Amino acid sequence: MSAAQNPLTPEPVHLHGNSRNVPTPKRALAIAAHPDDVEFGAGGTVAKWASEGCEVSIMVCTDGSKGTWDPTTDEAKLIATRQVEQRAAAKALGATGEVVFLGHTDGELDSSLAERAEVALWIRRLKPDIVLGHDPWKRYRLHPDHRHAGLLTVEGVVAARDPKFFPDQGVAHHRPDMILLFEADEPDHAEDVTGFFDPKFNALACHETQHETTMLASNPNEAQSADLTDFKARVEAKLRAAGQAAGFDQAEIFKLIDDL
Repeated sequence: MSAAQNPLTPEPVHLHGNSRNVPTPKRALAIAAHPDDVEFGAGGTVAKWASEGCEVSIMVCTDGSKGTWDPTTDEAKLIATRQVEQRAAAKALGATGEVVFLGHTDGELDSSLAERAEVALWIRRLKPDIVLGHDPWKRYRLHPDHRHAGLLTVEGVVAARDPKFFPDQGVAHHRPDMILLFEADEPDHAEDVTGFFDPKFNALACHETQHETTMLASNPNEAQSADLTDFKARVEAKLRAAGQAAGFDQAEIFKLIDDL
């Protein structure tokens, strides 16, 4: 099998800027479309900041109810299980802040004013210095939840920072220092996550309902633990590819927006 065919070989990474390693924030909020998205996009960064005393909170916009290949799965049970998994993942990352579930139906997330108000309220409550989320402008993105969650991230920050937005919320406005967007087509910022692969991978592994689907684990069944060997290699290879582009052993990369 050639390198181009090898699923463990990540695509080349290109950084469009020289920004590296922002100062560890006092508080951070990572906003995701689904349970496990934060761990994929920023798990190493979250773990690093948490280890340095940052209070990290995680917000999940949907209920994760479509996260299975089995059409007979009990939806209510899946939703409850995915919340348990997300809380376990947050613990594995060392996140000590809130784990917030907005509960919108998986696959049906919107970025209307009502959802924007929800996100803005939590930003005002949690007062993060840095907000992380999906890049809503990623080209050719298929999943609408990722796009809408990204829009809610940036538009929620705008609403949270200005006192004339949603004044009936009764919570003081709050302006974060910056936004870091993961899954970006043109990343311009890198965080050195060398030494934080284990908490990132362990957090991802907490999402057992996703072993067969998102993680493509080998032969998962009730009698035997899923084999995550190949998945672990893919995750590590991606961090190393980003690290090579950034001048680190392992890295996670983002689009940085600091003009807020």
